[in-house]
Amino acid sequence: MSLYLFYAIGPWQIIIIVAVILLLFGGKKIPELMGGFGKGIKEFKKATKEEDKEEDKESK
Repeated sequence: MSLYLFYAIGPWQIIIIVAVILLLFGGKKIPELMGGFGKGIKEFKKATKEEDKEEDKESK
């Protein structure tokens, strides 16, 4: 069911979604949001790597 929904989205729907996002957030705010999102992902990856290192030290 979910795969069918993915294939049902066409190029016009994507263009409309992007236009609505631009109208809601504006052109200047989107790079700030994406930058914050990227930093959050980097912090998450860093935290998971540190946790894995701590688990390895504890198991030895």
